[in-house]
Amino acid sequence: MSASINPVPTSNSFLRLKKQIERKVGEAIGDYNMIGNGDTVMVCVSGGKDSYTLLSCLLALRERAPVDFRIVAMNLDQRQPGFPDHVLPAYFAALGVEHLIVTEDTYSIVKDKIPAGKTTCSLCSRLRRGIIYRTAREIGATRIALGHHRDDILETLFLNMFFGGRLKAMPPKLLSDDGQHMVIRPLAYCAEADIARFARAMEFPIIPCNLCGSQENAQRQQVKAMLQEWGRNYPGRIESLATALKNVVPSHLADERLFDFAGLERGNTPLGAGEGDTVFDPPTFAATPIPVPVFPRSIPS
Repeated sequence: MSASINPVPTSNSFLRLKKQIERKVGEAIGDYNMIGNGDTVMVCVSGGKDSYTLLSCLLALRERAPVDFRIVAMNLDQRQPGFPDHVLPAYFAALGVEHLIVTEDTYSIVKDKIPAGKTTCSLCSRLRRGIIYRTAREIGATRIALGHHRDDILETLFLNMFFGGRLKAMPPKLLSDDGQHMVIRPLAYCAEADIARFARAMEFPIIPCNLCGSQENAQRQQVKAMLQEWGRNYPGRIESLATALKNVVPSHLADERLFDFAGLERGNTPLGAGEGDTVFDPPTFAATPIPVPVFPRSIPS
C-alpha cells in the first residue's frame, strides 16, 4: 500500500466537489466558532476516508483563513494485526504536515474484554478517547478535530432514539466533561457520499479497520442502511433531518427540564410562543410515507 501523494485531480467535476466540501467545512467552522487565532488543532487521522478528507480540508482552508492556527495530524496505532504502520507516517511526511504517531495496544484489551460476537465500539471508543485527551494535553492542543460527518451525526440521533430513549446526537462542537478539551467536527455539514467521492478521486491510502469495521450486524450498520434507503427512495429527507437538528422547539417536545410545562398557565407568553398552536390543527407536511424500521432482538448490544 503506497502512501505517496498523488497529484490533485483537475477535472471540473472534482473541483466543484472539492469547493463544495471545503465550503461546508468553512461554514461549520464559522457557525460554531470552532477554530480561532492561535489555536493548535490536533486532527485525529485513522486512515479512513473521513479523517483524510478532514485533514485535507483543514490544510486547504488554513491557507486562506483570516486566522492563524497550527495543525498537528495524530494517528493512534492500536496494534491491530496486520496494521500497515508505515503508511500514515510516510503520508504525513510527504504532505509536509506536523504529525505524531501514538502507539497503544488497545486492540488486545478490547479482544480480551469483549466476548466474541459482541460489539466492540463502546470500549474501543472509551480507550481511544482517554489516549486522545492525554495526547492533546501533552502537545498543548486547544482543539481536537474528529472526522464525523453529517451521516454519522444522524445515525447517532436515531441510535439514541431507538435504543437509548434519548433525543441526542453528535454536536459539531463539544466540551469534554472535565472542561479541559474542546472537540470539533468540521465535517458536520458534509454528506458521507460526497466524502467518499472525494476520497476516491484523491486516492487516499485507505487503511481498513479490522476491529469494528467488519461488524456488519452492529446497530449502527442497520441504522445506516435505513438512512441510506430513505435517501435513495425519498430525495431531500436526509437534508431535512439534518436541518431539523438546528431547529429544535423545546415547547413542542416533552422534556420538562428544557421547558417549564409545570409552570405554564393561561395568560403567559412562554418561550417558544409563535411556533404554532397545533392542538387542533396538526401541521401539514408532504404526504410521504415513512417506513418504520424493524430491528431483530438478537442485535448485539
